Amino acid sequence: MQFSGLTARLGRSLDLTDAERAAIAHVEQGERRLKAGDVLMAEGGDSNSLYIVRQGWMHSSTRLISGGRQILRFHYAGDLIGTSSIAWAQASTTLTAISDCLVTDLPKKDLGLLFLAQPRVAGLLYAIAAAENVAMSDRLTSIGRMGATERLSTLLLDILARLRVTAGGIVDSFDLPLTQSDIGDALGLTKVHVNRTIRGLERAGVIERNGRRVRIVDEAALIESTGFTDRYGEIATDWLPPARA
Repeated sequence: MQFSGLTARLGRSLDLTDAERAAIAHVEQGERRLKAGDVLMAEGGDSNSLYIVRQGWMHSSTRLISGGRQILRFHYAGDLIGTSSIAWAQASTTLTAISDCLVTDLPKKDLGLLFLAQPRVAGLLYAIAAAENVAMSDRLTSIGRMGATERLSTLLLDILARLRVTAGGIVDSFDLPLTQSDIGDALGLTKVHVNRTIRGLERAGVIERNGRRVRIVDEAALIESTGFTDRYGEIATDWLPPARA
């Protein structure tokens, strides 16, 4: 059985049965390779599939009336993406590769069959989506109510928390393939303001940079200044239905 990024992600929260693993692997079809900047799904276009990120980073964004963009979320290996468009035939966001990526298709009709056959998997995906919605609300609060330093700190803590789940082995540092424009479009800041804010965090001694590598030096201080809560580390599964034989 080939490696399944989604299985690895779900397996961190639940001891999956062989049947559940096989069912997930069965729906992961149509492998695609994307280069940085490639668009996987365009806002307003057809929305027939969801996608599983197996390698690389992506983001979802929406186009503003001014011609600019708002980056809504960053996506990593193991993420099921395109879920924001599941309720419609047209895509609500644009999915773009930040780095070279490998993704697999998950047609909506196959997802429905997976839910029917393996209700524990359906419940866990629902719980993860709910947790990510709360995390999105946290980030929107930081954008609407906090200054640039707190916004960037929240974003870095969010990336670290998510990579600890999806990448495995991440402790306090990670490669950050985002441009300052990417960060600015996610936080509502100009590139100049992003650069100034990053340097401010470095001077304060709470982060270090070496090329694209970012190290969180004082995670506790960043959490104290932002009130950040990790929404990804633990997902309650005691309410899920029993596994099917």
